[in-house]
Amino acid sequence: MTYNDNFIRACFGGDVDHIPVWYMRQAGRYDPEYRKIKEKYSLLEICRQPELAAEVTMMPVRKLGVDAAILYSDIMNPVASLGVDFDIVKNVGPVIDHPIRTAADVERLKPIDVEKDLSHILETIRILDRQLEVPLITFAGAPFTIASYLIEGRPSKSYIHTKTLMYSEPQIWFQLMDKLGDMVITYLRSHVASGGKAFQLFDSWVGALAPQDFEVFVLPTIKRIFHELSGLKVPKIYFPGVSSGELLPLLRTLEADVVGLDWRVSIPEGRRRLNNRFAVQGNLDPYVLTAPMEIIKQHARKIIDEGAQEPGYIFNLGHGLFPEASLDKLRELTQYVHEYSATVIKQRVGQHNL
Repeated sequence: MTYNDNFIRACFGGDVDHIPVWYMRQAGRYDPEYRKIKEKYSLLEICRQPELAAEVTMMPVRKLGVDAAILYSDIMNPVASLGVDFDIVKNVGPVIDHPIRTAADVERLKPIDVEKDLSHILETIRILDRQLEVPLITFAGAPFTIASYLIEGRPSKSYIHTKTLMYSEPQIWFQLMDKLGDMVITYLRSHVASGGKAFQLFDSWVGALAPQDFEVFVLPTIKRIFHELSGLKVPKIYFPGVSSGELLPLLRTLEADVVGLDWRVSIPEGRRRLNNRFAVQGNLDPYVLTAPMEIIKQHARKIIDEGAQEPGYIFNLGHGLFPEASLDKLRELTQYVHEYSATVIKQRVGQHNL
């Protein structure tokens, strides 16, 4: 079987024979086989076993036929190397024993040591680099999203402690952003050195900020991350998370290749707000997957029609898969995107050749 590089070509705006597909959280609880593994091991325990983590990463590639794998890991993994104690609690998410609220808390954070503390993740990447026939996407949590967990102590809807620190103690805030930015840069660089073929920076919750606050308190660190990693010859994806449509015009100077969109902004409007500077990824509402298959295909068809009008489009969801999603529907959706998009691309190319 030949190596499938459609995803890489789409990220760089190149020609593809079909729209590439992958799904955020595609290695997850919607898969009965994965649920059985989770009965025996926690997420963090799986991550510490490279062979098992690699197997879980590859499962959706085999079962769904997607065009890229995404590393089985968690955005909180690297913060352990900073000296932060946390756990991933079922039905809650990351829980921090001692939330970071003061200058002293931030000063105590150590520089990340990937080789010493996270060698199991690098070994997982090396295994996957040898075995995969599609590109491996690795990832990191962006500084605001990581900070929201560190400061709140657990997932939040209001981000009251995070915003209080940001507005009231900007000097402490920027010190934390600098440390988390350094962590992300070192972590992702080690991923690419170990065989990662692309990376995504997840900023799942930054849409909670007003554009002017994002521009002042977060964007400088995001720009620094992508600038310092700009020499890496792999696709670089920024996903500004849910409800982030108002932030898109501020991203136009990022040294990234792809920007992920959620379902609140159409593909053409997302491209317009980004000044057509990037490939785009998205943006099916994950909960459309609860509908009958014909309805799912109708939604997918509209997105493909919009995305395929120009090169540089990857089909994905606007956020991660949920546990109740159907494996069979995902498999059928993947096949449909491949087949339908191939016909749309042929038509587009034929029109250009007239």
